Amino acid sequence: MNAPRIAEVTRNTRETRITVRINLDGTGQSKLHTGIGFFDHMLDQIARHGLIDLDIHCEGDLHIDGHHTVEDVGITLGLAVAKAVGDKAGLTRYGHSYVPLDEALSRVVIDLSGRPGLHMDVKFTAGSIGAFDTQLTFEFFQGFVNHALATVHIDNLKGHNAHHQAETMFKAFGRALRMATTPDPRSAGVIPSTKGSL
Repeated sequence: MNAPRIAEVTRNTRETRITVRINLDGTGQSKLHTGIGFFDHMLDQIARHGLIDLDIHCEGDLHIDGHHTVEDVGITLGLAVAKAVGDKAGLTRYGHSYVPLDEALSRVVIDLSGRPGLHMDVKFTAGSIGAFDTQLTFEFFQGFVNHALATVHIDNLKGHNAHHQAETMFKAFGRALRMATTPDPRSAGVIPSTKGSL
């Protein structure tokens, strides 16, 4: 059994102070404190459905709004995932998932390509869910892909309830990330690219 893939990243700016601890070989446990209840709920979906142990503590400038908090948590989580996967030798590399929740259905496809790219087709039916601005969903995933060096496609295929739309996206992201970071026993020690590096 290989050692668990664990990483810790601290990122401090004048807008946010964030520590992320991640175990890609966890059981889906989470300790989350961002100051935005719905955002914590979505991060918990990533942990539970990705079987990732996730500990995130953020002190952000919520007296302004949630933008810096959500974006910077995405950045820091991306850095932690990049650190945890290392050179990506032996990984599946690609992951995908469809997740429904009542009337909503989302698809997420991930490539741990070494090239950041976010392609997101989501039309939220509401501007906010609790204290969470739905526009910040894009900012979270943009921060993640830029620093995890991943290509991510997110499509909300159906949905009338904004809570359901968001939840299906975050659940599908967790499951797709789990697939992409899972070791492939047929490719142990091999970097999954014809280039020889990712």
